[in-house]
Amino acid sequence: MKNHTVKHKKIFPFSVFRFPSSGFTLMELLVVMAILGILVTVGLTSYKSVQAKSRDSKRKSDLKQIATALEFYFNDYGTYPSDTNFQIYGCGTAGTSVCEWGSPFQTLKTGGTNVKTMYMPKLPSDPATGRVYYYDKTGTSPPSYQLYARLENTQDNDIPHSGTTAQSYTGTNCSSGSTSLTCNYGVSSANKTPEDGRTPLQ
Repeated sequence: MKNHTVKHKKIFPFSVFRFPSSGFTLMELLVVMAILGILVTVGLTSYKSVQAKSRDSKRKSDLKQIATALEFYFNDYGTYPSDTNFQIYGCGTAGTSVCEWGSPFQTLKTGGTNVKTMYMPKLPSDPATGRVYYYDKTGTSPPSYQLYARLENTQDNDIPHSGTTAQSYTGTNCSSGSTSLTCNYGVSSANKTPEDGRTPLQ
């Protein structure tokens, strides 16, 4: 009898069981880097937007607080403080000094005894470098004033708009630098509006 050798065929080639390479191809790395770049860009944009809105909220709060202090001043003097270089001119002795942004808003009455009146421990200043608030005493009979800031979020509903285009107020400047930056948000005394005499412009 002849011996028959049974030959077993490999049903699954060894290559099927090879483990995949643990490295990345250049194309895969480029795709991952592109995705990370997009995520970082979106994250930074969102973060900056949140910061801007936070500063705008402070601006609105600051102007409201200053307006309250101006009413206390009015109750004492029967008028609102004057302005100089569009700052409040009503501090110091008898209210004859400029009230610097970031400094106390207080007067010192003279007479038999010196009486100090504190309207604000610290007159708020704009939270962004290079920007200031803008105060204008606009009338004496009856007394009135307008007070402005520049909001960063131009989609804010409190900014004047022409259709979908944000506008700002003529004759105002909320920049402390040499380049003018018109203000786009304002408050005023009860007998005035921020728009009075200041036609909104683009």
